[in-house]
Amino acid sequence: MDSPVPPRPSEPRPRRRDRHGRGMRGPIAPPQVPLSVTRAVAFVDLVHDSVDRLERRWPQLSDVEFTVREVPPPVGAEVDGAGSWEDGTVPLGRLVSAEGDHPARIVIYRRPVEIRTKNRDERALLVHEVVVEQVAELLGLAPESVDPRYGQD
Repeated sequence: MDSPVPPRPSEPRPRRRDRHGRGMRGPIAPPQVPLSVTRAVAFVDLVHDSVDRLERRWPQLSDVEFTVREVPPPVGAEVDGAGSWEDGTVPLGRLVSAEGDHPARIVIYRRPVEIRTKNRDERALLVHEVVVEQVAELLGLAPESVDPRYGQD
């Protein structure tokens, strides 16, 4: 009294993620939420936000190259022809003057800025202050004239 075995289908059954009748799985996070942003990428975004804010007021900054480095060069090291820091404090940023066909460059050092701040808001303020100070040095102006809100936050 064996029951007959149904014949095997010739095509394999498509696999679905609809196990246990709960429906298809959705996205892990909404599209407007970044899934994982590293600290380095978040820091670069802060620098770009600050530069964009200043470029609206100072269009000539579009010719300046803004970069982010992890840490400043060691004491006494000559890097990119810009020299080093002499007074013993760790710099948060540096201006490299234009030479030949190389544009002026402003370098922001990520790790020293992160060490001096506790959260993202403080970090954004400090990044903006450093960018404003370096732009002021480049333009030969006071930081308050580069950004009227400098030092008020």
